[in-house]
Parts: sequence; structure tokens; C-alpha cells
Amino acid sequence: MRPLRILLLAHSFNSLTQRLFVELRALGHTVSLELDIADPVTEEAVTLFEPDLLIAPFLKRRIPESVWSRRVCLVVHPGIAGDRGPSALDWAVLRGEAQWGVTVLQANGEFDAGEVWATASFTMRAATKASLYRREVTRCAVAAVIEALSRFVPGQPSPAARPALPAHPGRWQPLMQQSDRAVDVATDDSATVLRKIRAADGFPGVADALFGLPCHLFDAHAASAAALSAAPPGPPGSVVARRGPALLRRTVGGGVWIGHVRRAGPDARTPALKLAATLAFEAEAAALPELEVPLMRDAHDEWDELHYREFGAGGARVGWLEFDFHNGAMSTRQCLRLRHALRFARGRDTRVLVLVGGADFFCNGIHLHDIEAAAHRPGDSAADASWRNINAIDDVALDLLTLTDRITVAALRGNAGAGGCFLALAADQVWAHDGVVLNPHYKNMGNLYGSEYWTYLLPRRVGEAGAMAITQGRLPLSARQANALGLIDELLAADTTAFELQVEAHAAALAAAPDIAARLATKQQRRQADEAMKPLAAYREEELQRMQRNFFGFDPSYHVARHHFVYRKPQAWTPRHLALHRDRAER
Repeated sequence: MRPLRILLLAHSFNSLTQRLFVELRALGHTVSLELDIADPVTEEAVTLFEPDLLIAPFLKRRIPESVWSRRVCLVVHPGIAGDRGPSALDWAVLRGEAQWGVTVLQANGEFDAGEVWATASFTMRAATKASLYRREVTRCAVAAVIEALSRFVPGQPSPAARPALPAHPGRWQPLMQQSDRAVDVATDDSATVLRKIRAADGFPGVADALFGLPCHLFDAHAASAAALSAAPPGPPGSVVARRGPALLRRTVGGGVWIGHVRRAGPDARTPALKLAATLAFEAEAAALPELEVPLMRDAHDEWDELHYREFGAGGARVGWLEFDFHNGAMSTRQCLRLRHALRFARGRDTRVLVLVGGADFFCNGIHLHDIEAAAHRPGDSAADASWRNINAIDDVALDLLTLTDRITVAALRGNAGAGGCFLALAADQVWAHDGVVLNPHYKNMGNLYGSEYWTYLLPRRVGEAGAMAITQGRLPLSARQANALGLIDELLAADTTAFELQVEAHAAALAAAPDIAARLATKQQRRQADEAMKPLAAYREEELQRMQRNFFGFDPSYHVARHHFVYRKPQAWTPRHLALHRDRAER
């Protein structure tokens, strides 16, 4: 197949759109992006770019007839063939479907009713809608789009060959309403509550109430029998304890941890903001008992944001530290918790320490929602909260950089962005699977300069010119691209489950390697030489001087961009580094 000119049309540059962007470019296609802002804008983009075809990975509106009637427009639908409607994945999660899929179909005048060009299926996990979308749906969407492109013949309005369709296709499913997800505290057990919240995570959440106050629920986890027995008694629906960001809410015969909520603001001028449940209900949570859990524990059903374990033979032990922070954001509180965990791990007799971020995101840097909340807190400000958060995550990176008595590995099960990329680079080795996408830059968040010692970490891997190209280019990188550039050291399995098993095996082999002592000596010598050439404190001071201007200076770009991001404000234009057709038109 010859290289094609492909225009991506999307509501936002989300994880699926980014993955398709990098994969299609890697196949040699010329790819440009236009955000779905208005029909005339889409029409103009088509005129400027003159694509062979248009692909819509993530839309909330119909493609205008003036576009789909004149050229092939393929829509990625997160449902099986025949499934129609805007809540495909929501219904699949709520109904507990065992199998689901992705369909690539041709746009026409009806929602999801066009000719099918390709399909792909996957086995459902007990997970949130958002997690399934980022992993299984994205993986299948890439495969289905590539299959659909193999059937594309320029100038022909239909696929060159029809795909085999399932014997039992899907059906029309309406937009899921809050009444469909509503939790009935009198009858719903924990499994039912989890399905309902997972079917609404990360948008729009389940409309409910905690402490008698209305809110939307997100980020739910099953409570163990041990946690339930240790918590105070209470009727179904009551909130009885807290842990980390979460509140423990009783259900019929059990309980669930509610990690995040969107609570209405104190007045009409203050919009609802999604926050950790213990922060959104700070006063109420403070009155509850805290059910702490050991960092190092055997119980796999005991939920917490952090978990540490060890494996391997004596003298070749591996420490495995998981930090699964919601959506990969790290608040000041979470940075402190991770630092405490790193200090615990530092005291253990291990040769290798593996840092395993979240299943969906390794890390995305500072916590913009928490920072935005500070703007509405008496005596605080978003600038001050930003300063606290960036210093806290810098401290985590510093602890990792100065951990020189063992080999450290950052294992990327999910995507990483901004400061999260550079936190990973603070480890000696970075391992990832083939589906990971990196965004190793800050500039898209209102020209943010960034810290986390990136001015030390990035050039030592890619050189000064390479660092400038990556940070100024502001483009996502596939795991394969990042590996070729030197940002990722090892590409292991293609999916998350197989990846974790391979990371364990590789880490055990590394800890038992006969040259481990020589590797550690080389690591320590390099750190000493680098420190003598330019101390880490100097890199941090220079970065923070620039960050201080972002936070406290006269240019409000960062604060505006953050506000728009956390409140999901619609885009007013497509960034020029993504819209190649507009960049060329202005030259």
C-alpha cells in the first residue's frame, strides 16, 4: 500500500488519537490532525490538506455531510459490529459483557450505521471504562484501522474486500443516563456498585451523595474483608473510614473505596472539580478513622495507592514498588508518600529496585486538579500549590537519582507525560511495552518550562540538540520511537499482562548477573563525575527559576491552560504542531 495523506478528526488529542497519530506516521503515512471544533473548520481543513481519507478516532458529533459525501471517512467505534450509540463501552461494562470489540465503519448520515471496514475483539477485564479504552480499545483500534487501510483504494468509495462479520451483531444502545447507573444503597452489593461506577469512569461519573451532599463518584475499588472488619459498622451507603485519597463506603454485604469525586462548588461561580474524595470532603474525612495498611504486604486484595514486595534468591533480591496514582497525576501528598516508600525500599537488602507506575499511566507529573482546587481555598493560591507540587516531585526524582547502591528500573505499564517521563528517566533503566506512548515535554501546558531535573536527564540520553528537538517539537512518541532515540532502554512484550511477567524475569536476571557489582561501581563513579561537573542542585535551581516565572510571573498562560484542562473546556483551535495543513498554509 502506498503512503496516504490521512487527516485525523477528533474531539480531543486523547490517548487513542495519539496512538494512531504515531502508529500511522511510523507506517509512512502523512498524518495531520484537526480538532472537531465546527463544521466550517473541518471543511477548511479538508480543503487545505486534501487528504486521501479522513479517520475519526474520537468524536462527539457527526462528520458534516459536505465532507463524508465527497471522500471516505472512517469512524472508530468502541463497540462490536452492529453496535450503535454514544455509550457503547458504558453499556458493555455495566452489563458485564465477557467479550467486546472495536469497529471501523464508514461515516454516513446516521450514527454508527455505515459500512463496516474492519473489526477487532478483546476479552473484557473487571476494570473501568477509561482503563479498557486506554488499553484494549486502543490496541484493537490500531489493528482495525490498519486492516481498514489495507482495504482502501484511492478513488473508490467502498472497501476493496469486506471483513467477516460476527453471527450475532450488536444493536442500537441509547446514551446512558444517570438513572441507568444510579446506585441503590438498599439493594446493590459491592460488585454491582463497582460495575456502575466503572461504567462511568472517567466521564461522567455516577451521580450520588456522600455525607448527604451531592457529588459524582469515580475511581472505585473493592474493600477487603479485613478492611471491612476493621472499619466501624454502618448501614449501606454510610461512609465509615478513610485511606489515602479514598473513603470507605458500606454496601449491601460489603463495601467499596471511593477514590475520587466531583463535588459541586460552594456557589454557582465555582464549577465542580474532580478531586480525591478525602480532599473534596476534607472536614468530613478528618472525623473518620484512618485504616492504614503496611506498604509491604501479602494481601493482594488490600487496596492502596502504593504496594511493595520482593522476590528472588538471597543476595540477588528484587524490590518491586508500585505506585498507582489515579490518572497518573502526583499531588504533593502523593509525592511525599512515594518518597517515604522509596526510603523504605532503600533500607531493604535488594540489588535491583523496580518502580512500577499505574496500569494506565506510569506518571503524568504534577497534579493539576489539586493545584486548581488551591485557587479556591482561602489563604492559598494555584501558584503556591504549583510551587509546592513541583518541589515535591523534584524531591522524588532526587531520591531516585541518588539511590546509587542498587540498579533502578522504571517499568512503564502505561503512558507517561511531562514530568512523569523525566521521573522515569531518573532511573538507571527504562523498560516499556510496545503500546506505550510518551509525551516528554511541558510546553503544551501554557509554555510551562518543567523541572524534575530534565535539563540533566534528557541531554545525557539524547544530547543537547536531541533534547531541544523533543521538547520544542511537542509531539507524542511511540515506545519504538522512544527506544530508537534512547529514552527507553528495553522494549518487552506487546501488552501489559505479558509485560509485567517479562519485567519480573528481566529484573531477577539483572539482580543475579555476575557483573552487578561492576555495574554498580560504574553507576556510582558516573554520578560522582557528573556531580563534580555540575551539581544536581544547580540544575534544579535553574529549572525552578524558570518555573517560578510560569507560576508567579506576569504571563498567565500556564494558569489559563491548566484551568481549561481540568474543566474540560472545548478547544478553540488546533495546535499548529499537530495541524500540518495549517502550518503550511501560513507560510
